[in-house]
Amino acid sequence: MLSRRTLLLGGTTAGAVLVAGAAAGVEQGVLPGRPWLQSTLHLNGAAGTIPDVEPGQVEHGTFVSSARLGAETGWVLIHPPGHHEHVPLVVALHGLGEDSGSLTGPSFGLPQYLAAAVADGVPPFAIAAADGGASYWHLRPDGEDASAMVTDELLPLLRRGHGVRTDRIGLIGWSMGGYGALRLAGDLGKQRVAAVVAASPAIWSDAGSASKSGFVDAEEYDKYSVLGHQEDLDGIPVRIDVGTGDPFYRDVQDYVHAFPDDADVTSSFQPGAHDPAYWRRMLPAELAFLGSAVGSRA
Repeated sequence: MLSRRTLLLGGTTAGAVLVAGAAAGVEQGVLPGRPWLQSTLHLNGAAGTIPDVEPGQVEHGTFVSSARLGAETGWVLIHPPGHHEHVPLVVALHGLGEDSGSLTGPSFGLPQYLAAAVADGVPPFAIAAADGGASYWHLRPDGEDASAMVTDELLPLLRRGHGVRTDRIGLIGWSMGGYGALRLAGDLGKQRVAAVVAASPAIWSDAGSASKSGFVDAEEYDKYSVLGHQEDLDGIPVRIDVGTGDPFYRDVQDYVHAFPDDADVTSSFQPGAHDPAYWRRMLPAELAFLGSAVGSRA
């Protein structure tokens, strides 16, 4: 492992060689401490910039979720700009420590990104999100089930008078939500899901290393893991993006490579960390991917 002293030798010829070698190793994912090194060596690429455009209407509301054991659950619905009736819907699943409001705030700027996508010719669709807590979007031992909240509560709520179609949806998620989007898409299948995008999905090859927030033990992780269940996504266009400076990079790469050769999977492994700067940079391509699958010009 490189020491701090080695990194501080950048002003010398030997130091320049060492740093260049470290940079090459980091980009290939072969050095220990890769996420820290990639950040320190400024190899994570440019941060995505929220578009300077007028967003469409954003609706907000709350409901008491039975699936989340009585939790007051906030939700948002981001409309594309202009007057669009019965547009397709994409459900967005937030990451750990976030909520539905995080996606419309300054870290993500999802309403602006959607408006920019539509202005660039992406067929219009709406995006909905709801608070999923920290349960990793699956049934927990205490009975909380944020995925059931989405299918049994959020979608029926939006079906009534909000101008969106919920019969066949798209899914997108980040980190915890990226894992959740892949798992929920596999559960619902191609009849209900038109496309799924997972940005930096939280995937562990070692079940014992999985987050204790979402998995009480390795047995629970194995039960709800997406690893080894790529066939559940058969017939669903899948896009997976992860930064090379992300702690999940290698596990996600292994997950992607385990899809069948004929699977409809788009993936990217670009410089980037596990943070909103990278996620914003990837959003234009991800929204275009979703729009091509679920969007409508109605």
